[in-house]
Amino acid sequence: MIERGQIYFVDLDPTLGREQSGKRPVLVISANRINRLPLVVIVIVGTKGANLPKDFKTNVRIAAADSGLPIETVFMCFQIRSLDSRRFPDKPAGKVSESILQEIDDAVRFCLEL
Repeated sequence: MIERGQIYFVDLDPTLGREQSGKRPVLVISANRINRLPLVVIVIVGTKGANLPKDFKTNVRIAAADSGLPIETVFMCFQIRSLDSRRFPDKPAGKVSESILQEIDDAVRFCLEL
């Protein structure tokens, strides 16, 4: 089952304009009770840390050791997507801790003025 806090590599194509495209790491932020339903999974899209050398309140930078991914990743909390569960592979590529998930939640709140 897909769970909140897990990271998967998914293909985000097709996309338009400034949307992140291609195969990317995504961090699941939707509640597990939603993830269990045949609806959609809400994610934050990530990119290589080297692609974003400057930090902003809208992003959360995560070291490879803290994510299980091979490189540092920046999750762009303004890049929120709802994806069909069929886009996800069987196993996650990584997972973040509750404290990092709290940083993600705070950045999402900032982006959405919640």
